[in-house]
Amino acid sequence: MNNSTFGMIFTKSDVPMDRQKFHFPNLNQGELLVKIKYATIWGSDLHTYQGFRLTPVPTILGHEIIGEIAELPTDNILHDYYGNVLKQGDRITWSIAASCGECHYCKIGLSQKCVNLFKYGHEKISDEHPLSGGYAEYCHLAKGTTIVKIPDNIPNKVIGPANCATATTAAAFRVGGDCAGKTVIIQGAGMLGLTACAMASSLGAKKVIALDIDKDRLILASKFGATETILIEGDDADVINEIKNITDAHMGDLIIEMSGISTSVDLGLNLLSIGGHIVFVGSVFTQPNVQINPESIVRGIHNIHGMHNYIPEDLATAITFLEKNHKIFPFEELVSSEFPLQDVDAAFQHSIATKAFRVAIKTD
Repeated sequence: MNNSTFGMIFTKSDVPMDRQKFHFPNLNQGELLVKIKYATIWGSDLHTYQGFRLTPVPTILGHEIIGEIAELPTDNILHDYYGNVLKQGDRITWSIAASCGECHYCKIGLSQKCVNLFKYGHEKISDEHPLSGGYAEYCHLAKGTTIVKIPDNIPNKVIGPANCATATTAAAFRVGGDCAGKTVIIQGAGMLGLTACAMASSLGAKKVIALDIDKDRLILASKFGATETILIEGDDADVINEIKNITDAHMGDLIIEMSGISTSVDLGLNLLSIGGHIVFVGSVFTQPNVQINPESIVRGIHNIHGMHNYIPEDLATAITFLEKNHKIFPFEELVSSEFPLQDVDAAFQHSIATKAFRVAIKTD
């Protein structure tokens, strides 16, 4: 292995990413170096690239990453989530962030809110840790990162989004509770929503109802397990009545809101069944407030959850889900194009122009 590598550096939304050389890090206890093989472009990457989202700069963007272990520390043995010993050449993915395991939030099971969180694809380049994003040849994994070996039978196109989109969806279902035999409503049929349709179907939901403003996405939702689809065109009352008809007035036992739009959040609250759960996932950007009627929540025995990112078990659940279901649902089709690392700007421009679910960066 050479003594240097390179990454594509983001500084401003209107400035092309710059190729920059880095020296390989000296690995401390619990750290490892990964040769990146595949990294997909996710919504937060696009928002940062377009100037809609602030992030510390200069940085290497990208957090949906697949790689092979290139170097391990010499002074200790590392294990993946399942306790498997990690070795050079293992194909892995890892959690979107590393956590300390010692702070208040780590100890109460909310490691994604660790006060010492180190988040891949979101960190400013530093002397101690310059290689922390996906649009580079290598990534330096910090201590406290959850690592999962990837089964050989899962293609990169399928597994690429696992450590963000799929794991976050798994977290939503974990907090939303068992959906077997129940009606699940998915609001928004983007990457997260399509994954949620497939996951609900695989978990034995009686009905999976997908809602979106785009009819083409709803056609695709049917391929991902949606039993019914509803195009949002006008008044919420029409949607409410349609779901009443579909569910014999029982409404949604589990609703997962993926769009983050206030009007969609408001609609979701009006689609809940008695005892129903609603999980807000998409609300990660500023939107107008939504009014909530406390009496309706109490009398309806409603359960309202927020889910941001995920905990280690959700990543493991995501990998298991994809291994079992990637031949049932057309996940490979969601990565529409692949670009070499040096053409990362072209990949972003293509993603923006085509509104692709995913565009990938390959380093080989």
